[in-house]
Parts: sequence; structure tokens; C-alpha cells
Amino acid sequence: MHRDYKYFILNKPYGILSQFTDKDGRKTLADLFNFPKDVFPVGRLDFDSEGLLLLTNDKALTNFLLNPKQQHEREYFVQVEKIPAEDDLEKLRRGVIIQNIKTLPAKVKMINEPPFPPRIPPIRERKNIPTSWISLTIIEGRNRQVRKMTASIGYPTLRLIRVRIKNISLGNLLPGSVRELSQIEIEKLKK
Repeated sequence: MHRDYKYFILNKPYGILSQFTDKDGRKTLADLFNFPKDVFPVGRLDFDSEGLLLLTNDKALTNFLLNPKQQHEREYFVQVEKIPAEDDLEKLRRGVIIQNIKTLPAKVKMINEPPFPPRIPPIRERKNIPTSWISLTIIEGRNRQVRKMTASIGYPTLRLIRVRIKNISLGNLLPGSVRELSQIEIEKLKK
């Protein structure tokens, strides 16, 4: 174990870029925490997505986690418009076509509304359209994949929160909060 390696977990809030600088002056990771200069995010979460982001200066681990051949699980809690039928969830499990390429099979289930703090700004509420939450676990990371998957079956994503990468979970880490990973967590990530 290289003693200068650093490993962080962040609960990225809505409206923050998964990078450290922005020429347009939008909020970035640098606005949340004073990370060491050589630490970078492992992958990304979109500006309008929330949740678990890993950051490290361990390039070997970054390459391992981002290698599509490894098929690491990434779990998202997704608030969608309306209430999907089991048939619709089954389509996601089997894979849907996004930009002419079928997604790999996903794990999907309905869940109760998770106890996250309300999003700032709040999601748009429409009086006569109910919303529901699903847990969606994928093993690939295409651009805006989860949003495109739910839209493809007719249930637009309203709120998207990544809660797990492999065996590292967000737990009760509040939006904008950062902590270092434990030695045990780091070892598990590398397996």
C-alpha cells in the first residue's frame, strides 16, 4: 500500500460539477472540500445528479473501477414520474435500446421513498402525476444512462442519487459531506 494514496467518498449535491474548475463559474468539487491537488473523481455524476462519488490519486484503482470489462455494480435510487408496472421494470432488467445499443441487464425493484434530505432546488411537482422510487443497479456507465433507461420505458427521471459503487455505500453521509475511506473499504474496492 502506497502511503501517499488518498481515498475519499463524497455525497455530491445537485448542481455541482464532478470536476475542480469551470470556465463558466458553476460550482465544482473545489467548492465543497479542500481535496489534495492530485486527487480526482473516479468517473462522474452529472450536474443534475446526486450521491456517491469516489475520489482518489490511486490511478491503478481508478483504471480498475472504470474498466467496463470489470462490470462493477453501481446502484441508483431513482425518483420517476408515475408508477412503473412490473412489465416496465422487466424491460429494464432485460436491457433497453439506447442510441441503437442495448443496455446490459440491470437489477431493478420498487422501493419506498428513501430518507434523503429534500433536493435544493426541489424537483418539480405535478399535482395529478404521482411519483415513485426505484432502485436501479447497472454494470456499465454510459452517458446519462439511467435517465435514458427510465425515459425509454415512459417514466422520466425526476431525481437521481447514486447510493453504491461496488461495496461502497453512501450510508448516512449528508449532501456535500466528505469522508476518507477506511482501510477495509479500500481493500474491498480493489477486489
